[in-house]
Amino acid sequence: MKKILIALLIGFIFFSCADTEPSIYTGNRISYQLFQASTFDYSGSVDVKELVSGELEFNIALAGPKGYESSNFPAHLHFGTYDSPDAVIASMLSPVNGGSLKSTTLIRKLSDGTDLNFESLKDFSGHIKVHLAGEGPDYKVILVAGNVGQFASSSVGFDQSKMAVCGNSF
Repeated sequence: MKKILIALLIGFIFFSCADTEPSIYTGNRISYQLFQASTFDYSGSVDVKELVSGELEFNIALAGPKGYESSNFPAHLHFGTYDSPDAVIASMLSPVNGGSLKSTTLIRKLSDGTDLNFESLKDFSGHIKVHLAGEGPDYKVILVAGNVGQFASSSVGFDQSKMAVCGNSF
């Protein structure tokens, strides 16, 4: 009897400590690869999760040499594919931290005013680029890039020699 009471008590404690708060995510999730786009040895991925609110959470994770926590690599979501010249920025993304090589950004609207949700992302013609710097000559150095949405890049389809310089305008 004592063992049964102890087992019930442990079970009660276990279930009462479980996370009872509702999830902020819908369960919809998609990942895209980011490919090395220069002589710098970085690659990565972007994991996009849909929030219950309808926003999309873009989580960039790079693999490569870590730097200082105080350094950042600018990141952008662009309209068009990675080889589109002067591709307009669809959304600024949070810079990738040099120490953790991670970034998280919430997006609901694009720079042209259109809504971006999980279903429209699948048909979106866009790409992500992560730059070495936010200005100057190093802005033209793209660490990683990859198409997202309908023209998502694969390692077979990605051609570093076709990398186009980004447009700055919204």
